[in-house]
Amino acid sequence: MKIKGIRWWMVALVMGGLIVNYLARNTLSVAAPTMMSELTISTEQYSHIVVAWQICYALMQPIAGYILDAIGTKMGFAIFAIAWSLACAGAAAATGWQSLAFLRGLLGLTEAAGLPAGVKATTEWFPAKERSVAIGWFNIGSSVGALLAPPLVVWAILHSGWQLAFLIVGAAGIVWSVGWLFLYKHPRDQKRLSEEEREYILSGQEAHFKEEPKQRGSWKKIVASRNFYAIASARILSEPAWQTFNAWIPLYLMTERHMNIKEIAMFAWLPFLAADLGCVLGGYLSPLFHRYCKVSLFTSRKMVMLFGCSCMIGPACIGLVDSPYMAIALLCVGGFAHQTLSGALYAITSDSFGKNEVATATGAGGMFGFLGAAAFTAVFGVLVTQVGYSPLFVVLAIFDIVAAIIVWTVAREVVRIKPVEDAGTPVGTGIVAGS
Repeated sequence: MKIKGIRWWMVALVMGGLIVNYLARNTLSVAAPTMMSELTISTEQYSHIVVAWQICYALMQPIAGYILDAIGTKMGFAIFAIAWSLACAGAAAATGWQSLAFLRGLLGLTEAAGLPAGVKATTEWFPAKERSVAIGWFNIGSSVGALLAPPLVVWAILHSGWQLAFLIVGAAGIVWSVGWLFLYKHPRDQKRLSEEEREYILSGQEAHFKEEPKQRGSWKKIVASRNFYAIASARILSEPAWQTFNAWIPLYLMTERHMNIKEIAMFAWLPFLAADLGCVLGGYLSPLFHRYCKVSLFTSRKMVMLFGCSCMIGPACIGLVDSPYMAIALLCVGGFAHQTLSGALYAITSDSFGKNEVATATGAGGMFGFLGAAAFTAVFGVLVTQVGYSPLFVVLAIFDIVAAIIVWTVAREVVRIKPVEDAGTPVGTGIVAGS
């Protein structure tokens, strides 16, 4: 039996993977106040733990992307998901900041495949005009995982201990991995995909997505491209904001806004709910700009980035408000803003590279992003005790605005050069960045 709109079921499956991926990484931030007390971890040592995860995640992203391009989305994603689930569960055995940093480093190495796998699956399953919408929906998983972490971790702490939270999340990842192996298939292998939908997908894809050369994408070609330079630069500047929200919001609410653990459970998830809205709205804004502003799809992605970065002015004003509830509202604006521009940046990556190189390009861009986030976190962990959170939120907003400007001015739409024949012999073909 054929299933109508099965491409959207594939997106839902990817979203489930991103939920457990982000739940695993956000469990630490919510448990941090309790763990820091029980394991005698200082604020600076906590920043070292976060940096360990970020550096390992950053360095592994291009490798994970290359592996996904080499062995395929299905097996690649499953292998990494099982590994990160075991690493997450292992954190329950941590006895100090050093052992916790080691285990979180392992988690970073294994979680690195999440977003490249999502972008690759979307590239395979969707025509260009729907791709930003699909990316927006699967990217919800990152926010939902962060949203679920506060109530889950606080429940575990109150009923058993922080160790239980890591074990539950690890088990959830194993369950999802089994489901992924049974349910996910490439479009060419999906027997429940109707011919009508298959034609709709293929007819709406760019030429460099329809054609699947046997050779893998060239690292040198990817890294040397103009669009990759824009994407990597934007990742370096924009990723620190999202990683700061993921790692520091619970501590900020406790130390700066004097909330207790139950209040954190009640409010710390709200910025990530707003981030969900940013994922979805950002995805739909691109085709709306394309239609009503009469611009290309590629330009519409850039417009979404500009919209998202302008909203980052909200959290930059957090030091001007006294009410903790207004501070949470501004953090919600920040979550919404970042996921809006982040989804647009993933869509730009998907538009810029072919099927056999898009995961590699996504991973390489992510590496630069998380190296930038790690550097900022290392500085953040020192400066936050000296100047407070407010000036650092201002810096994050400036970073995002500069990132959007770089993408707008540097990135160019990819144009396929059709083969030129001379006496029946092709003499040229390729992909170039159009003006």
